[in-house]
Amino acid sequence: MSSRALRRLKGKQRGQEGIEFGDLKLKNEEAGIAELEEEEEEQDEVLQPAKASSSSRRAKKSKSQKNISNIYELIGEPDNDVDKSPTDEESVLTARSQEKSRDSHGLQETETPKADCGEKPHNKKKKKKKRKKAAAAGDVQEESGAGEDIDALLETIEKTNGLSHQSGDSGATGHRPVLYVEHRNLNPENELKRYFGARAVLGDQKYMKPITNQYDLAYRFPSLSPSGISMSLLESKDGLQSFGFEHSRDYQQVQFKFFDAVESMDPNNIVVLLQLNPYHVDSLLQLSDVCRIQEDQETARDLIERALYSFECAFHPVFSLTSGASRLDYRRAENRAFYLAVYKHMMFLEKRGCPRTALEYCKLILSLDPDNDPLCMLLLVDFLSLRCREYAFLIRLYEEWEVHRNLSQLPNHAFSVALACYHLSQQEETTPEESQRMKLKSDKMLQDALIMFPGVLMPLLDLCTVQPDAAVSSHAFFGPKSRLGQAPALTELEGLYVGRCHSLWKEAGVMLWMEGNVQEVLKRVNAKDPFVEDCQNKRKQRYQSAPRNIHRHVLLSEIKEATSTLPLEVTTQPVMSYDPLPPLDSVTSYTRPERQNPRASNDSTLSLLFRSLLPNFQLQGGQRPEEDLEVARAGRELNQEVNRLMVAMRDMLANIQFQEPQREDNPDRDEEEWD
Repeated sequence: MSSRALRRLKGKQRGQEGIEFGDLKLKNEEAGIAELEEEEEEQDEVLQPAKASSSSRRAKKSKSQKNISNIYELIGEPDNDVDKSPTDEESVLTARSQEKSRDSHGLQETETPKADCGEKPHNKKKKKKKRKKAAAAGDVQEESGAGEDIDALLETIEKTNGLSHQSGDSGATGHRPVLYVEHRNLNPENELKRYFGARAVLGDQKYMKPITNQYDLAYRFPSLSPSGISMSLLESKDGLQSFGFEHSRDYQQVQFKFFDAVESMDPNNIVVLLQLNPYHVDSLLQLSDVCRIQEDQETARDLIERALYSFECAFHPVFSLTSGASRLDYRRAENRAFYLAVYKHMMFLEKRGCPRTALEYCKLILSLDPDNDPLCMLLLVDFLSLRCREYAFLIRLYEEWEVHRNLSQLPNHAFSVALACYHLSQQEETTPEESQRMKLKSDKMLQDALIMFPGVLMPLLDLCTVQPDAAVSSHAFFGPKSRLGQAPALTELEGLYVGRCHSLWKEAGVMLWMEGNVQEVLKRVNAKDPFVEDCQNKRKQRYQSAPRNIHRHVLLSEIKEATSTLPLEVTTQPVMSYDPLPPLDSVTSYTRPERQNPRASNDSTLSLLFRSLLPNFQLQGGQRPEEDLEVARAGRELNQEVNRLMVAMRDMLANIQFQEPQREDNPDRDEEEWD
């Protein structure tokens, strides 16, 4: 016979003995006393440290196993190697015993021994304490695994719909695509809790932000009126859904008022507009930039978050941020505000110290239109990956996209992927063989990057406050002359990378690693390696002009090393922060009505006086429509001529070279000749 059958037989034999119903009665009578004692003990347990010793728990468990108040518990008492779930017979016997105790309660009163009276409430109290501790541990596990449950639900739902996932996790979820967006990583509080603990984050939320300036009234107490933005499904093809935001008629009128407020160059007009329409997205974006320039970062961040909330309320039921199958066309004017709001929110998160959350938002923007990449997030994803130490993700992105996107032709990926391989080789959990392989790979990639982009080295060392070796600074390959004949687009990309990522190269170990590879590059250059000449030809043929999305990214980044290299066709045109450099093939669903051009009037003083007193006063014989068209045409031509003149003057000032006057060799020249 098995051990389970022997225990069951033993339990039945013990169960033939008489049951003392007084024991069962005592449990009901002493429940109130036990609860009072438990409340006192809970107050004492709050003051105890979180690290409760496992020995005390084991002692409580052994005591509770010794003091058994119900004889039928012996039937379900398992060993370590037996399943703990009760059988059908045990549940039936337990139910019968409880029914008998309820029937006999109040009809029979028996005396119980004092030993039983002392042991049974104590045993029940132990069991309740164990249940409460288990519940507390379950709450902690539930808080930590809440995000994982959400991800699992999203994954199962989207698998049933046949949607593909995109993954930013390295290693554990290799079956997911590289741009998979994890829902739990979109919350910055989860990252702050990992850094500072849950108490610090929750404690910071208890305090209300005081009103500090005039713009607080525009966002602190908004009404709950509808925003006027909606989303519709435009097309569904090959498992991808194309969406687009739409503006209602009332929202379009507010948009026209916003254009008038921007042209007035007065932020107070935007504040007034937001007081009447608290969820107008373009006004929120424009006012956020005004607050950021005035160094009010908290208000600027709150305005961006409110804009995101307005978009979130308008999401289509099928639209998903994490599936990677939703697309938004940047050419549509209504969709651009969502791109810009997410981008600015991402930059605030990066400055706040949440690079992992910022990386997730970067992948989100890139997944909305990965083919066109309107905000050129490929120039930023490497920086955020290195900041949050997601080295494996950056290497995987480079390996998968190098074939069809030529990421090695971008300076940021050429240098950052080499740096990621170096950091992976220095990690302790990496095996010695893998570490050696990654070290050799990082050396080769860094040398290729230095040969392909030699203009990065000297500005990078300058910003890192590192004095280069004389052999390096005087060499023609890395010297100042190497950047003279360089294409302007390449100079723009190199300046962007150096200005953004120079802080990642300041570590002592990284500098020693770079120094060794620079010496190897000089040896290859002196030996006339054919790869050096090949890279030189590529630099001359490519990078002649940068696409419009790169210029847009440089304007949004506000990095002075890159903005100073922008071409004249970008710097001479007005750039609005709510829509920087709109696409040339923009798609607009509605147009702004034309405003009447101010006329250059030749009226007399008397007519001007009447017009100031009576706005509707019109002098007979006013200008004809043909004259209005001629005036407008003349104004446009004048603006074009002024712009051409300004460009010519800027070129002339940039090409001025001052030469020292020639001195005569006659020292005895009479100075009076100049009189």
